[in-house]
Amino acid sequence: MLTLNEHLLNQVLLIAYQAGKHLQQFYQKQVHVELKEDNTPVTEADLFVSQFLTEKLTALFPNVPVLSEENCHISFEERKNWKEYWLIDPLDGTQQFINRTDQFSVLITLVRKNKPVLSVIHAPILSTTYYAMDNFGAFKKQLDQVKKLTKNTTNFDRPLRIAVGATTSQEKVRSILPKDFPCEFVVVGSSSLKSGLVAEGAVDSYVRLGQTGEWDTAGAEVLLGETHGAIFDSHFEPLTYNQRETLINPHFVMVGDQSFDWRSVFQFN
Repeated sequence: MLTLNEHLLNQVLLIAYQAGKHLQQFYQKQVHVELKEDNTPVTEADLFVSQFLTEKLTALFPNVPVLSEENCHISFEERKNWKEYWLIDPLDGTQQFINRTDQFSVLITLVRKNKPVLSVIHAPILSTTYYAMDNFGAFKKQLDQVKKLTKNTTNFDRPLRIAVGATTSQEKVRSILPKDFPCEFVVVGSSSLKSGLVAEGAVDSYVRLGQTGEWDTAGAEVLLGETHGAIFDSHFEPLTYNQRETLINPHFVMVGDQSFDWRSVFQFN
């Protein structure tokens, strides 16, 4: 298995930066959009960067399989025996890419024994990168400034800041909160960028009551694991990785402060 160290992390960061440059090039021109079987959009940028990441990671680490959102049809029978693998999303926030909001990113995560252990989230247009590694810490790089992310404490003396993907999501989220619960919604594209906001304490939580894939949340697992945050499903159980036939996540909540009893806030029943 790969050794978790700064050299490995720097190799992955470099690949993410290179992938980000490719996304920037596609972003500067008209892109062709198609619909996948699940009616979600895919562009030539998704497909090109998926191939680029797969080739780069395979060349550097030939014994480690790569599972991409754009090539996720590998059978569970085959992948269930993987001890470690790369889980990638070449363009997290495809709709934001199409809508030209700048809020999209490339995700690379190393998953070992069903647990994400290293992750890079790179948003090229925003010049922002989040990265983390088990027992190493979590960091945010904005332009040339690097900040180590630390433990967050939720302050209930003010409205709870909740990241959502769209204004249309707000009523759904309110339905699982106590009546008249004070909260403030922050609309941000790209699941991974919302997880970065949770990890750095810019928001208190991110609620997703809709479809996502394991590639959307794996990177956040490492970020939040290193900053004492958490991700849980509607039963307040952790999400799983490569342990089921499907790679689709259940509804989930990310929080920056795992010490609080969130059952008193999020009422799924």
